[in-house]
Amino acid sequence: MASQESIEKMQARQNYRNLWHTDLMRSIQADTPYCCLALWCAPCVSYLLRKRALYDDMSRYTCCAGYMPCSGRCGESKCPEFCLCTEVFLCFGNSVASTRFLLQDEFNIQTTQCDNCIIGFMFCLQQIACIFSIVAMIVGSDEIQEASQLLSCLADFVYCTVCACMQTQHKIEMDKRDGKFGPQPAMAVPPMQQMSRIDQQVPPSVGYAPQPAYGQPAQGYPAPGYPPTGYPPAAYPPPGYPPSGYPK
Repeated sequence: MASQESIEKMQARQNYRNLWHTDLMRSIQADTPYCCLALWCAPCVSYLLRKRALYDDMSRYTCCAGYMPCSGRCGESKCPEFCLCTEVFLCFGNSVASTRFLLQDEFNIQTTQCDNCIIGFMFCLQQIACIFSIVAMIVGSDEIQEASQLLSCLADFVYCTVCACMQTQHKIEMDKRDGKFGPQPAMAVPPMQQMSRIDQQVPPSVGYAPQPAYGQPAQGYPAPGYPPTGYPPAAYPPPGYPPSGYPK
């Protein structure tokens, strides 16, 4: 039953439409000091982020945010702080992933393809390093042993870096949730537009200047009996007008 619910939640996350405020590639630039803190003090940052994701209400805490089979079976209700400490130190990867799922389900946030590629590369590198270690143990070759150690170091480095960027991404998203970036600009309601109806004598003028009635001078033209713009009154009509042969 629990596994079926987890599968349904994973399928529902594929239909989310919101995006993270900062993706994994730009999280270092967005908050470099916090990313360094998440790299060197990863379990402590994971503890603080989970508590903040729960709005500092530890009565809502469940082991791994309810996404793992052990959730709700570790006595969280008796001592949630101790259980969270145990989770972030013994199951650090699950604690980071659970906080991520918690935020995604709350705000309907999808994971971009770039983030999926980074996370997938991290997992694949760990699997390759594990395979090389097993092969080195079986074969006993020094070259393969050295290659497996290099791959293990590289996999650990990528894992720690991705987790630090991921926790920085979570922190920035909760900063946005708590309004630390300022209030969101309100969208202005467009003015109501009128539509002409058959029973209207004259359709409403929307976006255009009202047209003068028949017999009235249009705007910018002189009224009858007045000289046109640009001629002084004494010079109008001009000399020699009208031409000879035409009635005055």
